[in-house]
Amino acid sequence: MTSPDRTPANPEAPNPQLPTVQKLRIRYAKRGRLRFTSHRDFGRAFERAVRRAGVPIAHSSGFTPHPKISYAGASPTGAASEAEYLEIGVIRPLDPAEVATALDTALPPGLDVLEVVAVREGSGSLADRLEASAWTLELPSVTPEEAAAAVESFLAAPEVLVERMTKKGLRTFDSRAAVVRLASRRSPDAQGGCAILDLVVRHGTPSVRPDDVLAGLRAIAGLAPSEVPVATRTAQGPLDAQSGTVGDPLATDRDAS
Repeated sequence: MTSPDRTPANPEAPNPQLPTVQKLRIRYAKRGRLRFTSHRDFGRAFERAVRRAGVPIAHSSGFTPHPKISYAGASPTGAASEAEYLEIGVIRPLDPAEVATALDTALPPGLDVLEVVAVREGSGSLADRLEASAWTLELPSVTPEEAAAAVESFLAAPEVLVERMTKKGLRTFDSRAAVVRLASRRSPDAQGGCAILDLVVRHGTPSVRPDDVLAGLRAIAGLAPSEVPVATRTAQGPLDAQSGTVGDPLATDRDAS
């Protein structure tokens, strides 16, 4: 990926850079201990990986050029995820599969590149496709029966108010309105069969996170796990409101490749 690039820069820019000739959308995972990586820490790690992999990233013009990397729908710190997305611009056409291999090798284990696709021209914004997320919440100290009763109370409520500290201070909002689907089941792996919650939540402002739903379950039904729950995002993409399922945001670009 280190062959010379001869595309002319824009001479009118204060600090002229080579133009973007291809955009790539990347799906990656945060696993294991790397789920505690903050969004800012991941950004730094990803920029280092781009340099190590020799990806010819495009940069903005101006007095302080920045690599053209756009993040969308980042998960909260501490949550694992199989469906994180970002988009990069590059200064020459690349094979998406080669980019995926190179970036995955350059990133630490636990931050894993799962797929790279070339953006189809006119396909619209990646962020606009991320309408909802599907999550699994493992509750190690909660029985399936306790979880099922709490879920029933939560879904029956017209609203479930919770509080969260934000950058603008303590904020109260409805954790129920954004929930499209919530169901409990028994974990097949845990001794004694602890509870797992399957959650689909619609994106909005403010965003409702898994810990907000858990706070709502505690407020309305007294569900209070004695051990820290583990949240994993399993999907992020367009929402089918009728079925309550989350689709693949890269499907349109992949089908056009």
